[in-house]
Amino acid sequence: MSDPTVSEAATPAPRPRGPRDAKVQWALIGIVALAALWLGGLVWYASDIPREIDDPATMTDAVVVLTGGSGRVDVGLALLAERRAKKLFVSGVARDVDIDQLLKVSMRQDARNLKERIVLGHEAGDTPGNARETAQWMAKEGFTSLRLVTASYHMRRSLLEFRRVMPYTRIVVHPVFPQGFRLAEWWRWPGTMSLLASEYSKYLIAAVTGALGITLPETAQPPAKS
Repeated sequence: MSDPTVSEAATPAPRPRGPRDAKVQWALIGIVALAALWLGGLVWYASDIPREIDDPATMTDAVVVLTGGSGRVDVGLALLAERRAKKLFVSGVARDVDIDQLLKVSMRQDARNLKERIVLGHEAGDTPGNARETAQWMAKEGFTSLRLVTASYHMRRSLLEFRRVMPYTRIVVHPVFPQGFRLAEWWRWPGTMSLLASEYSKYLIAAVTGALGITLPETAQPPAKS
């Protein structure tokens, strides 16, 4: 027959939970809650991406194209050829690229006929820089309205930055839909999901820093090749 005193002595008593254990537990709960909020926000961000061009016809003073994705410049040139605006401003162009070089890669046969109405911006290195560069050019031209051309997944963050520096400018959105971007069931496509997660995170940073009045350092354009 076993000795009950021996059995009780062999079983270690549970260690009482201290303040440190409670802090770890609450930290884990906080991390899980933040992750859930971020994921829910990502789903909202993906569902709010434009699926079509809502307003293809309204005239504006300028068409503004943000570099960084395929097809954007040709869309801007098409809008300019259709006289949807007086001028086309392409923001964030590499310093060693001029208008002739830009038009060389265009698929439009009439691109060179539009040359006198095209202006390139070489200063911007990121989306906030695009907004500031465009605002300066718009003020110089005396323009008060623009049609913004960028990728559909990039549009919400671009609008946030543009409206911040041009609150009284009328902005018409004109999303471009890249072929490799699979918005339908985006969670099934690693490339699309990664791109959306990156864009959503950048949007959150832009929203928070803007609300707090914080200006992040701008990404500089690389120097022109000599």
